[in-house]
Amino acid sequence: MRRSEYLTEQREFHTLPAAVMMEQEVKCCGPSDSGRTIASQLTQFNIGSLPVVDDEGMLMGLVSEFDLLKVLMNGRELKDVRAEEIMSREVKFIHEETPVDEIIRLLENDHLIRVPVVREGKLVGIVARRDILFGYIKATAEYWP
Repeated sequence: MRRSEYLTEQREFHTLPAAVMMEQEVKCCGPSDSGRTIASQLTQFNIGSLPVVDDEGMLMGLVSEFDLLKVLMNGRELKDVRAEEIMSREVKFIHEETPVDEIIRLLENDHLIRVPVVREGKLVGIVARRDILFGYIKATAEYWP
């Protein structure tokens, strides 16, 4: 769910923060989840990466389709690797108050599709390029019910 789904009036798009556009129900995995489990989630939910969080919800890393493909290219089985072995540990992230223009610049400069949103290190959401477009459509709609 995104708060932008519930905008009740036009808003200046460039003032929207991440908190309004982020998906709050984030699919994620734990550090001990197998590559096979992660691949299953990526294909089931049609997404390209999963944040890795610990038991307290702290963002530890990110496992992408590329990470899983590297495992396969190296002749290993996905069931034999764990998220903590293959995850990217240096993850770009934003905060809830990060303005939309800054998010767009980050996505563009780093060639990202989505970026995690954290509060005091804990994963609280994720903003994808599509979420920003949805926020724009909702904030600038000409007709309101």
